[in-house]
Amino acid sequence: MRRRVVITGMGVVAPSGHGLAAYEEALRQGRSGIRFIPELGELNFTCQIGGIPQGFDAVRKSYFDHEKLLSINENIGYAAVSAVDAWRDAGFSVPDAEDDRVDWDTGVVVGSGIGGMDTIVNQLVPIVKEGKVRRLGSRIVEQVMNSGTSAFIAGHLALGNQATSNSSACSTGNEALIEGMWKIRMGLAKRMLTGGSEGSSPYIWAGFEAMRVICRKFNDQPEKGSRPMSATACGFVPGSGGGVLLLEELESALERGARIYAEVLGGTVNCGGHRMGGSITAPNPEGVKRCIRSAVKDAGIDPAEVDAINGHLTATFADPMEVHNWSEALGRGPKDFPFINSTKSLIGHCLGAAGAVECVAVVLQLHGGFIHPSINCEDVHPDIADFADKIPQACVEFPGLRTVIKAGFGFGDVNSCIVFRKWEG
Repeated sequence: MRRRVVITGMGVVAPSGHGLAAYEEALRQGRSGIRFIPELGELNFTCQIGGIPQGFDAVRKSYFDHEKLLSINENIGYAAVSAVDAWRDAGFSVPDAEDDRVDWDTGVVVGSGIGGMDTIVNQLVPIVKEGKVRRLGSRIVEQVMNSGTSAFIAGHLALGNQATSNSSACSTGNEALIEGMWKIRMGLAKRMLTGGSEGSSPYIWAGFEAMRVICRKFNDQPEKGSRPMSATACGFVPGSGGGVLLLEELESALERGARIYAEVLGGTVNCGGHRMGGSITAPNPEGVKRCIRSAVKDAGIDPAEVDAINGHLTATFADPMEVHNWSEALGRGPKDFPFINSTKSLIGHCLGAAGAVECVAVVLQLHGGFIHPSINCEDVHPDIADFADKIPQACVEFPGLRTVIKAGFGFGDVNSCIVFRKWEG
């Protein structure tokens, strides 16, 4: 029997705000979290804007004691704070460090795209080059190993089921959620903390700067820089942060009287195989369409039931192609196309954190009955002009919003797609 999977807790650290209330307010208002970053100019970046959570150092220190902070770099911090918030939001408490009890029914899958680059650049490389390796201390390994994120969360919350960190570029957060969904479906866990995080180091963003795929024309107007689906889009704006969603078996959630945000109806991942136009940096359109159709089939819904799409939509040349891929995959032309928006217009592209931070946005929209605006596309790209009426320029109140589909199409020609449904009891 396939067990049903619901969302009972969420946490988010985003460029536009920490916590669900602040994040939802920014979404509804269409308020950008993208800012000018002087350090990027000092390093001769042509792109000098980005999405970075504000005041996070103080936030981190309010969650963890000095001993725990020694193991937390920026990437782990975003994930750990989001995980604690999701855990508490679901009605659980953080266990005492002296309590030896282990929650064998709960696991964690939280990944990142690049991870602890700040630790590598600021600590590991300089100290090793100085020949002072012994000064690194024992905490360096857990901050640079990719699995350190989930390991920290599992240890802090005493979780005894699977604890692993995945990595699939921009698709990481979505993939983590799908893996958690499968785990619960098969009866191998009752709960899974799932999501993604990414630090804000310029050393993470430098490769994209070198590829000339990030925005460089709006340094004097940061909030205008992220322009998904716009004719004047000029590349994505890098971002950072973390998002975690607690997935739970429906029976478990009902038994303990949990508040349920939404149900995860289905999802899938695939790869375009770097064929038919697909490559390390571009998606194979056939792979994208297969992924969408497979997710819809897995969810057991008709494509006509989709009320809204939260796309990958990064503000690159691929945006119009993505919209047309959605249209073909769902069999819905401009006249009956769902609403479509891009959370990246508000927070930038958070890389390995993008899927999770945007999934939180999707669930908040479902739960609150609204669709946030996709800003900066007043000049909709001419190739998708027929779809312009389906791209909200202002917040749309939508009490009947019931089904939203979320996608992530990442470097490596990897695709992920998730179908969410509002919980109606």
